[in-house]
Amino acid sequence: MNPGLQYPMFGPEIQCPHCRQTIPALTLTDTYLCPRHGAFEANPKNGELIHLQSGRHWRRWNSEWYRQHTHPDGIRFEIHEALDKLYTQGYRATRVIIARRYQELMSGYLERSAPWRTGVPETTVARLYGLPVEFSPDAAEEPCWEVINFDLEKEPGVPVRYPYFRLFE
Repeated sequence: MNPGLQYPMFGPEIQCPHCRQTIPALTLTDTYLCPRHGAFEANPKNGELIHLQSGRHWRRWNSEWYRQHTHPDGIRFEIHEALDKLYTQGYRATRVIIARRYQELMSGYLERSAPWRTGVPETTVARLYGLPVEFSPDAAEEPCWEVINFDLEKEPGVPVRYPYFRLFE
């Protein structure tokens, strides 16, 4: 018997998507077991890793796990955490690029400047946490956007006013 067939699709071990510690596969199953977070099941049909306790789905791109969101608060929280991390590293974000697959999910949660306030015609810029938002190219053009959720453009320095404190307005 081929030893590779004894393990789930991601191999004999992976990093836990939650705590990033190396966790083993259970042989002859599609399951990985983290001592802190429990069981994760690999789905060979769609390439997802499912946390059995919470039902959260994860996909991998360049050896990094990305949670696949079904609710806007999940992606908003993830973006907020990334903004905090940038801030602690001495950077400020200048723009948020969100995967196009979340455009409909996020549309009601983006801030829009009213044209009568700015004097700018109907071409309004969507914002999240005070930052301009754009949506990614189609995943057919850039396959990474089928898995990753967002990207932050950044520059050195701290924000003039730290706009990210408004987490769940």
